[in-house]
Amino acid sequence: MKDLVLLGDRDPRAFTHQELDVAIELLPSPIRARWVPTDSAEAGRVSDADGVWVVPGSPYRNDAAVYAAIGTARVTGQPFLGTCGGFQYVAVEFARNVAGLTSAAHAETSPDAQNQVVHRLACSLVGQERLVTVVPGTKLAELCGDRPFLAFHWCNYGLVSSFLPALARHGLVVSARSDDAGVEGVELQGHPFFLATLFQPQVGASSFRQLHPVIRGLADAI
Repeated sequence: MKDLVLLGDRDPRAFTHQELDVAIELLPSPIRARWVPTDSAEAGRVSDADGVWVVPGSPYRNDAAVYAAIGTARVTGQPFLGTCGGFQYVAVEFARNVAGLTSAAHAETSPDAQNQVVHRLACSLVGQERLVTVVPGTKLAELCGDRPFLAFHWCNYGLVSSFLPALARHGLVVSARSDDAGVEGVELQGHPFFLATLFQPQVGASSFRQLHPVIRGLADAI
């Protein structure tokens, strides 16, 4: 049995978390998926799991646990997926600990910070679908194909484009974009599976009863 941790603060009233519950029911039988609250003692032990998915719901009750889990997965090769808030926190963690931007911040939790790697989008994408264009040759393209596809969002924050050159120089690969949100996906080359998307691939699980290719990719990597 493989252990997949959903690191996040579950809210059963939230539509996107309801979709997450359905998605994990659709995972292949060798995988046991379970929620781990960010403010729990177990959040500090997610490195023991076979895979980690940092799920939507920022700001988290314990941001430090989320950043630590992202950094551990990045360094150890633990299969990792970050979506929505998970995507945003990946950008900040990478900026701080790999690109040398030690004061990198998230505008939602540090609204007065100067180096906001993640800032408020020009228009809200809460409950919105956008056409996502995948970058050929990336892991995301391998999973989803090269053709643009519609993807669901529930967010107000995205990656600041002016920081992209610095992040790219240190190995963060942009794997998808959209007109409104800018960067929609990032990944690490040479890692068994380290992928983050601004869009939420679990949405649609209840309607179509099938896993998005991104989630299938995580399952295959575990």
